[in-house]
Amino acid sequence: MNAILKATKLTARLVAGRTIRNSIPLTKRVFILASLLLTVNASFAAIVKLNSGSLGFLKGETQVNVEYGYEGMRVSKFEHEQDYIDKKVAEFNNKEAGKGELWRQGWVADRAQRYQPKFEELLNRYLADRKSSLTFGSFKDAKYTLILKTTFTEPGWVGLGLIRQSSLINADAVFMETQNRATPLAALTITKSPGFGAMGYDYDPAIRIQESYAKAGKELGIFLSKKNK
Repeated sequence: MNAILKATKLTARLVAGRTIRNSIPLTKRVFILASLLLTVNASFAAIVKLNSGSLGFLKGETQVNVEYGYEGMRVSKFEHEQDYIDKKVAEFNNKEAGKGELWRQGWVADRAQRYQPKFEELLNRYLADRKSSLTFGSFKDAKYTLILKTTFTEPGWVGLGLIRQSSLINADAVFMETQNRATPLAALTITKSPGFGAMGYDYDPAIRIQESYAKAGKELGIFLSKKNK
């Protein structure tokens, strides 16, 4: 947090010209500000923690089925996702009739079309980079299944100029036998997985949230590769 405050103060001085008066043109100072803010954002990583069980059962496996859940998910300041959806639908419909319903459809469709594929893409990439034999995806016949349940989503926002809030997601990652789901084999949490577009081009919240899932996949891939050497 201190790093963010220091970076914010520094970049504000750069743009205002108080730190480097007229030696750097305004456009370059703005570019420096954007780069620094993105660098600060990029320094944050999702936190992966094994809360119960062990991951030894994954040794020797090549495929793991993945399923997703969103039940009971909190969104931003809303305890219930439906309250957030109702608010956004009303806002969009007030701007243009029918636009709210289109937003509602996209809010749900983006999960299967964008977030889940990105999570698996980065998870598998970082496992492969570390010479792991594991591949995660839609493998219904696999012995083990990973259920990724998103418990919290902060969509983030973009304000005036370069002021923005990155997205964040929290998720439970639970491993179990595909044919026997009574007792989880291992339960992990992924917390504070940040998301933002390259160079700040993320005015569409779905871009930010997609990157949160990418980051979650990356960090889980790194974590699993270390645990299964």
